[in-house]
Amino acid sequence: MLCGGLQLLAGASHAKAPVPSAQPVVTGVEIRRTTDGIPHLRAGSWRELGIGVGYVQAQDALCTLAEAFVTYEGRRAWFFGADGRPARDSTFGRPKNVDLDFFFRAFADDKVLASYREQHPPELNELVDGFAAGYNRYLADARSGRVRATGRSCLKQPWVRDITADDIHRRMFAAQIAAGYAKFITEMANAKPAKSTSEAKVGEGGDAALRSRLAQRIGAQPGIGSNVLAFGREATGGDGAVLFGNPHWYWGGPDRFYQMHLTIPGKVDVAGVAFLGVPVVMIGFNDQVAWSHTVSEARRFGLFDVTLDAADPTRYLVDGKTEAMAAREVGVDVRGDDGRVRRLTRTFYQTRFGPVVDLAGHNAAFGWGAAHALVIRDVNAENFRIFRNFFYWNQAKSLDDFIAIQRREAAVPWVNTVAIGRGEGRGDGRVWYGDVGAVPNAPDDLRKACTTPLATGFASVDPLTPVLDGSRSACDWRVDPAAVQPGAMPVAALPWLLREDYVANMNDSYWLSNVRQPLEGFPSLLGGERKPLDLRGRLGHHMALDLLRGQVTSAEALSRRVMRDVLTPRSYSAELFKGEVLAQACVQPVVELDADMLKAAGLDGLVKVGTAARKVDVGRACEVLRRWSNKADHGDHGVLLWEALWARLEQIPADDLYSVAFSSDAPLDTPRKLLTSEGTAAKALAATVVEFGAKGWSLDGVLGAHRFVASGGYRFPVYGGCHSAGYFTVACNDDGGNKLGPDSLANSYLQVVRFGPSGVEAHTLLAHGQDEAAVAGGQGAAPVARYARKAWLRFPFREDEIARDPKRSRLVLSP
Repeated sequence: MLCGGLQLLAGASHAKAPVPSAQPVVTGVEIRRTTDGIPHLRAGSWRELGIGVGYVQAQDALCTLAEAFVTYEGRRAWFFGADGRPARDSTFGRPKNVDLDFFFRAFADDKVLASYREQHPPELNELVDGFAAGYNRYLADARSGRVRATGRSCLKQPWVRDITADDIHRRMFAAQIAAGYAKFITEMANAKPAKSTSEAKVGEGGDAALRSRLAQRIGAQPGIGSNVLAFGREATGGDGAVLFGNPHWYWGGPDRFYQMHLTIPGKVDVAGVAFLGVPVVMIGFNDQVAWSHTVSEARRFGLFDVTLDAADPTRYLVDGKTEAMAAREVGVDVRGDDGRVRRLTRTFYQTRFGPVVDLAGHNAAFGWGAAHALVIRDVNAENFRIFRNFFYWNQAKSLDDFIAIQRREAAVPWVNTVAIGRGEGRGDGRVWYGDVGAVPNAPDDLRKACTTPLATGFASVDPLTPVLDGSRSACDWRVDPAAVQPGAMPVAALPWLLREDYVANMNDSYWLSNVRQPLEGFPSLLGGERKPLDLRGRLGHHMALDLLRGQVTSAEALSRRVMRDVLTPRSYSAELFKGEVLAQACVQPVVELDADMLKAAGLDGLVKVGTAARKVDVGRACEVLRRWSNKADHGDHGVLLWEALWARLEQIPADDLYSVAFSSDAPLDTPRKLLTSEGTAAKALAATVVEFGAKGWSLDGVLGAHRFVASGGYRFPVYGGCHSAGYFTVACNDDGGNKLGPDSLANSYLQVVRFGPSGVEAHTLLAHGQDEAAVAGGQGAAPVARYARKAWLRFPFREDEIARDPKRSRLVLSP
């Protein structure tokens, strides 16, 4: 069980990759589709492989990709109107089209595109060029009628066009900045010097919206994240390792996952998923390693409080000397309803620390005022190593090789990484966790030395974000000669573990990646230590420990248990607290709610609120909840009732909700024991009963009648719930509704991977399917139905398995 520095890896053995068996020479690219439409691409060169990736992604998601390329090029206002917004959510949210245009034109510029070409290896450049050619080839085939384009309603739209490698690089940039710039597109695109000379004070104005936005590390919706569990030889009886990965991710839009298998004989053979528009596998496995990711708690950006020149708000002071901001005018063409063209321009301002961001819409003190402005720096805006890191991982020959790549590149942008390897003999029984990647080098001592009143005020909104004094050059991010990137934290300062029992992460910080060996002593911007885990995190660790104690004697047996357990939709909030809630709420069968209570419960828009108290019969609700199994399978009754009740209770501050506070000595079991003062639970249950009555919902309604996905003309009931109720198995909507679709955040790609005598053995699910229309009522229902049945797919990785697949089809694209 190891953790610490590189020297502990130096003596580890490197497993030898098996010599590939002789295979026919590939000319062009061969596309085999197997069960659920998974494409297996086999090519003779990197460019030809890229052609295959671009072709199949366009086959399955042309309209989503085409709209995304319009976004990244900065032409949404031209085609979709300046004030419109994207229909689907993504890592950059849904800003106005015109703001997106200005942002991407200002920041995804020619310098950025050149940086990809310069910093990517030639083979990756060939892959990217090939993707563009393959996408264009499918578009030409579909428009000419050479192939069927069923369901691609956008085919003849003017915004669907041929692409180049530049479009793929802009797409990469959008993913690259997801945890930094992308959170402030509107505020960066509209930053301009203040007209007023007055200066707001810290504390004036509401911060709730900003606090809520910063609480989500990626995107704007609660619930974006993942589960990952990895078990070593102590859990498998010495039989290697097992990995489970499960992002809770977008079911629609440009950042949804696409599943694929990429092969160049003798060079690469890797399977898994990538974001649409990306030609490398980002989560997956080859015959030697398997890996997955979870969204990290670490901050990937920082702010600088710059002091402005009193005579000119576009000049700022550094070490007592004034410097001019670099001004750059950016233009966007907008076409009005009358067809007339207007050219809009905005000026973007850059300091030595980064571009100005104007947060006055959240709090006037954080805006571009007369005396101060905030400047943002995103560590990943300068990190062009991300996709070459994935490119090298796709070809990794062992777990040690995988780890060495991660440490060498220090490129992982905003996720934790967990990985296992094949090894020799009975297998490599180690499991790896690392939040090793690009992080601002702004340790706590620098933050303390470089604080300002504005920084102190911002810390009350978000304590993780470093806000440094921009009037002193010494307060810039530190440059460490050991770091891969100037201003980034050196790898030696980042948290990781290499163990033989287990590692896990459910989007809590690095601190408890293994409860037996907490990681401590790291800078606070990495996510913090000794703080409460959410309910999903607590459940995940308990599941891992239960599996570890299960006396399993093989990786195969453990894999079967993992596949069963991770799709068992336990509501951990109910397991922990339902008994206590009912003991309080069900003492009296009738509960009175006065008008103030109804308003406080948010019911005044659903029911008529009079002056007299409303008497609510909670007896039936108590009966339903007592009978409920605390699970959210589609046939269960009482699920929705509990979820609505818990949603009310969790709004209560933790200090008022629990009588036993969180303790870092018992992190998996605290906080606990609900407070029972003032009939809190009884009032919450009564309010929930009133809500259900107003909506016409049955208190014991079956979950599957409400929580389902429409696909291929069918309705598939699904299981699980929102992470806030303690579900490890996630199925959630941003609008609070129950019908799942392209706007849902839920289990997306799931994989359970181990290594046997013949190589990798993987089972997968793609909950939202391959086709962009699959969860919007359209075609491509097979993988959606599979997920609804919990019918794990044994992934056909080897050539003989692909050849035997009963749904196999074959297409060859000639050079």
